[in-house]
Amino acid sequence: MGMTEILRLKLLVFGLVFFVDSSASAPDECQQDTIRLRSQLRTLESRVMRQLELIEQLRSQQAEPALTNSFVDLGELKDYADCAQIYNNGTKGSGFYMIKPLNSPSKIKVYCDMSDGGGWTVFQRRSDGSESFDRNWADYKQGFGNMQSDSGEFWLGNDNLHYLTSQGDYNLRINMADFDDNQRYAVYKRLKVASEQDSYQLAFGKYSGSAGDSLSGSYHPEVQWWASHQGMKFSTHDRDNDRYQRNCARDDKAGWWFNRCHSANLNGYYYKGPYSALTDSGIVWYTWHGWWYSLKSVVMKIRPEDFEPNEV
Repeated sequence: MGMTEILRLKLLVFGLVFFVDSSASAPDECQQDTIRLRSQLRTLESRVMRQLELIEQLRSQQAEPALTNSFVDLGELKDYADCAQIYNNGTKGSGFYMIKPLNSPSKIKVYCDMSDGGGWTVFQRRSDGSESFDRNWADYKQGFGNMQSDSGEFWLGNDNLHYLTSQGDYNLRINMADFDDNQRYAVYKRLKVASEQDSYQLAFGKYSGSAGDSLSGSYHPEVQWWASHQGMKFSTHDRDNDRYQRNCARDDKAGWWFNRCHSANLNGYYYKGPYSALTDSGIVWYTWHGWWYSLKSVVMKIRPEDFEPNEV
């Protein structure tokens, strides 16, 4: 019911009140009718006010944003090392699950993406700029962000990323979209993230995809020495491990595997498309949109290299 209908109901009730009150001076023979009308009017007024209260409650509920949380409890009977095992055990829906990588001291909550063939464990998502990724070493070590909403932004944690990639050979897939709803992807063989002792050093293999190879900097051999992220240690504004004389993480507002500084920075500041800043601090994938365009959405996810979907 819209505001016009609500106003009409109110005017109807008040009009009837005025009519009945004005009839109070009627002759005696009308007094019985007047009493009856007043009784009916009070009942009608009570019903109308109750309807108005219900309408306001519904309007307030509709105004509250819905929080989607597709957590799936698989019970305690079995530990799953990653989302690929969950998929091949017959659970094919995307959502939040509990897993326990082999070397992890405890179970961790992850988002399993069952698209693109299924079985992907997501460790990073950017979607709307609601989370700051300009975080310190401890935050990136433990993980942060919205692990409740299916579209929430988060970083799973460098310790967890190490536990996952140290238990086998994992492929990395990066899905990206710009503000014109164009989409690209990049796949890298054999992603490895070292332990904290080695500053979460990054290693990866051969590239394939449609977004271009920004991680290795192979798009131009003359810049690869400073643009490649191969073998780089993780840096944050309070733990500088890059090869630049300045602090790349501080300049580019992100924790990342910086060199001098980057050709890819998917943890950068959430600008909306083309931007101007003192540094190329946006969500950058150079081989698609260059340094001065910030992407709309990113998902980084991993899956065992030898994964074969069980369709039974």
